[in-house]
Amino acid sequence: MAKTEEGNGLDLRGSTEKLADNVTGLEVNGGVTPEETPVDRYGFTGGAQQISGDCAEVIPIEVLRQREAKWLEMLNSWDKWMAKKHKKVKERCQKGIPPSLRGRTWLYLTGGKVKREQNQGKFEELDIQPGDPKWVDIIERDLHRQFPFHEMFAARGGHGQQDLFRVLKAYSLYRPEEGYCQAQAPVAAILLMHMPAEDAFWVLVQICEKYLPGYYSTGLEAIQLDGEILYALLRRVSPVAHRHLKKHKLEPILYMTEWFMCAFSRTLPWASVLRVWDMFLCEGVKILFRVGLVLLKCMLGSQEKLKACQGLYETMERLRAIQPQFMQETFLVNEIIELPVSEKDIEKEHNAQLRRWKESRGDLHCKSPPRMHGAKAIMTAEPPSRQDLRQRPTIIVESPLATKTDQETAEDAKDSRKTKEENQKKTILPPQETVNPYPPPSDPSPLHQHMTLQESKESLSSAEHDTYL
Repeated sequence: MAKTEEGNGLDLRGSTEKLADNVTGLEVNGGVTPEETPVDRYGFTGGAQQISGDCAEVIPIEVLRQREAKWLEMLNSWDKWMAKKHKKVKERCQKGIPPSLRGRTWLYLTGGKVKREQNQGKFEELDIQPGDPKWVDIIERDLHRQFPFHEMFAARGGHGQQDLFRVLKAYSLYRPEEGYCQAQAPVAAILLMHMPAEDAFWVLVQICEKYLPGYYSTGLEAIQLDGEILYALLRRVSPVAHRHLKKHKLEPILYMTEWFMCAFSRTLPWASVLRVWDMFLCEGVKILFRVGLVLLKCMLGSQEKLKACQGLYETMERLRAIQPQFMQETFLVNEIIELPVSEKDIEKEHNAQLRRWKESRGDLHCKSPPRMHGAKAIMTAEPPSRQDLRQRPTIIVESPLATKTDQETAEDAKDSRKTKEENQKKTILPPQETVNPYPPPSDPSPLHQHMTLQESKESLSSAEHDTYL
């Protein structure tokens, strides 16, 4: 576990150096040509996402086209929608952003589009610089670990890995006081699956500075604070799970660090990852808290479930191998939406934990900017101009949806009632239990190794582990 310069916290910077000697030369395609390797609808090869694809929600093509038309209309008048109809934007994000518009929508939701327009030429300026050799070396060693079963990142030195290097190096130059943090790599990789490198860079900037400020700084103070907030909220959401974790002195940072720092991108099936990100980039960090609370409640929320978790070791194993039915897209999204945890709850607990931190440890070493709770808060804090939001090229939507406002309102209300009724039925029981595709290792390692959090289901071979602590 690497120490910070202050000597009283945690650091991720040196962790990849320890991993380099253990890598056994992962060959993703195993000699199979790309043409022979099946690719799923998300771009993963070799069946890496087959399980998540099987339980992914199927949307009729007609519904998808209607949603695309509605989203194009919103993007063409983004400031008006965010100012006057933000609730409708949020509801549509909860339904899922159409795949064809996900990248563009994420760029608008985060304020990355405005940031890019206000800093034209900045990414190119950073891109041509050589970068700090210390960070460049670590970034290069991390590239092939990010979703190697995705067609974009499968080839060493391919265009995906090149763009990932450019984005991460640019950020280390943009914020030299932070440099590079290993947990940023999967976040940047997901963005690159949906948008060009320059856009991915500015969305990454917004996530690091607005959504998760301080998460990637030396010392991990922000993530430790949020761990305590999660633990406190769990007392209200699931007293049984809270008592169990307290009894076995299982610190939040041991199980939630990778969840939050990677925004669940290395934990959930891919269909669920995308739905969580749609809501997270719209509504802010409360979505990550809700996901964490739902998983803890589902895995540890009853005495029956705790029968197999008689100690700290068994509990960690259970949280490292979350049952698939609790991560399934429809079930998880419904649970997230229904969970009553608001921005006010998080801020109230944040202030309480901050007071306790100062009493026991003194002032924070990392001075992070205040956290923004979602797209509306970001736009309110930094009002964009019409020019900043203008689409290039401009997309004109000629659709009945753009004129029949009353009809659309009636249809949306009907859909909302229907969805609510369906959700109420779904909340009675989770989906039928299936065989866990990610069982815990049969030959468990010593207890201290569980401070290394769950490896990526998509990203790593069994011989290669990323260490976040």
